[in-house]
Amino acid sequence: MAAKFKKTAKKTTGKGGAKRGADKPGAQEQAERLSKTLSESAQQIWLAGVGAFGRAQAEGTKLFEGLVKEGLNLEQTARKFTGGQAGALRDAVESKVGQARERASDTWDRLEKVFEERVQRALVKLGVPGRDDLNELSERVENLTRELRRQGGAPAARKAPAKKAAAEAKPGKTAAAKKPRKSIAKPKPPVAP
Repeated sequence: MAAKFKKTAKKTTGKGGAKRGADKPGAQEQAERLSKTLSESAQQIWLAGVGAFGRAQAEGTKLFEGLVKEGLNLEQTARKFTGGQAGALRDAVESKVGQARERASDTWDRLEKVFEERVQRALVKLGVPGRDDLNELSERVENLTRELRRQGGAPAARKAPAKKAAAEAKPGKTAAAKKPRKSIAKPKPPVAP
């Protein structure tokens, strides 16, 4: 279209430039042709714009629907991909948590063992007998008791029941007349936990 306008302008001006006022009716005629060409060009531009708008409106709906379908396909593909990635990520996290749990358990076990060893050393330094010492002592007492029974002697009776029996045998004293004795408790050595 611009080419058509240029051709028309060249015809009007000619090779020597604009016609010099010699032909006034010819200049008028050329101006009218130029004006008509410009109007036709403007009309064609307007019609091309209206045609483009119509095509865009008609094809725009189709294009929009096509883009929506393509977007749905991409969304489904992305969901499938991320779903697979989420499963892999979940497995990796669970694996790391399991490893951390094992390490924490091992560390806790080692810490507990060190603590027990230190407590045992402290108890030994304080002279507190350990479990093995108490078990050995109980075993020795049982052996001695069996030996006494075998030799015919009965284990010695406790003194507390004998005193109680002697007190019941005396009719002169009553329970109200008795005064309680004050006992002074000996301090016990501290026991470590």
